[in-house]
Amino acid sequence: MEGPMDTAPVNPPPRLLMGPGPITADPRVLRAMSAQLVGQYDPAMTGYMVEVMGLYREVFATANEQTFLVDGTSRAGIEAALVSLLEPGDRVLVPVFGRFGHLLAEIGERCGAEVHTIETDWGTVFAPEQVEAAIVEVRPKVLAVVQGDTSTTMCQPLADLGEICRRHDVLLYCDATASLGGNPFETDAWGIDVATASLQKCLGGPSGSSPITISPRAVDVIDGRRHVEAGIAEERDVARGVRIASNYLDLAMIMDYWGPRRLNHHTEATTMLYGARECARLLVEEGMDAAVERHRLHGAAMLAGVRGLGLEVFGDVDHKMSNVVAVHIPDGVDGDAARAVMLEDFGIEIGTSFGPLHGKVWRIGTMGYNARKDAVLVTLAALEQVLRSGGVAVTAGGGVGAAQEVYA
Repeated sequence: MEGPMDTAPVNPPPRLLMGPGPITADPRVLRAMSAQLVGQYDPAMTGYMVEVMGLYREVFATANEQTFLVDGTSRAGIEAALVSLLEPGDRVLVPVFGRFGHLLAEIGERCGAEVHTIETDWGTVFAPEQVEAAIVEVRPKVLAVVQGDTSTTMCQPLADLGEICRRHDVLLYCDATASLGGNPFETDAWGIDVATASLQKCLGGPSGSSPITISPRAVDVIDGRRHVEAGIAEERDVARGVRIASNYLDLAMIMDYWGPRRLNHHTEATTMLYGARECARLLVEEGMDAAVERHRLHGAAMLAGVRGLGLEVFGDVDHKMSNVVAVHIPDGVDGDAARAVMLEDFGIEIGTSFGPLHGKVWRIGTMGYNARKDAVLVTLAALEQVLRSGGVAVTAGGGVGAAQEVYA
């Protein structure tokens, strides 16, 4: 029998995570996550839960009572929303403009829904009239749309979609994982029924918690499928409708857990709640408009900087997220090898993409804690050296100089 493994304490190498996410977590968030645990029904804990709900109402720009956390990464929030809204046979319409639209379609299929998609070229977005025409044709129960798809860096305009959905009696779900906190997002003003996000992008934390907000009309749909577990149900808990297919991601039960009844569901991920609370607290303290402007400024500097290095930007720049940019990898450069040099020599991580864009573009993020001047300039300076070593003719200081002009 082998002896105990010879393992050292966790000691990650120093990295500046400038890819499409995860990003370098804000040290204040990490400090909050080191706090001691309390029981899930301790008054301190339920007090933190109430505070989290209030803070995320401000982050999402909503008055929705049902605003809380789904324990799990962004995909847990997405699945919770779709599995709780969609019954087998329901129609869902997904506008696909990148990898994560395909993900929404797949999750819809796994829910047993009748999934319809419309597609546009990667690097472009949909006009409202295209979406409305598809709604008229399909007559879905739910329109499921990504706001910011990091695979393409595009940001789908949402402001008109809520009104369109209400005219046609359609629920609007939005995956705001990559965009919330760094791009304008107005849950109530835009008529969004359910939105989910995650911490590891513009919110400045680690992955593992998915903030969600649910409108009253979406709550009515979810409550219409409410089934309480046999072991904790009371006489008043009458089962309704078609039971939600997932227990862990059952939003009807999770709403009871976060609500005044505190009806037991799972054990809240306490450390993640501390982190999610700090992410939101810092954003609210900064001001949501100020946070969006900070991402716009540093994103604009990075955009100018990569152009100053002679790199061609991918996609429709007018519809790009502020917090990530994709550039075509220059001819003759091994994109993955260059990324490896960035990591090994400079401790900086940038990303490639998926599917048709894998190995063809680099994606560089400026989000959350890394939406700051020094991170932008250091990344551009390092990228210049990597391009030079790859044989690319680069104007000396062209990237940093162009970014500095934005900051001037």
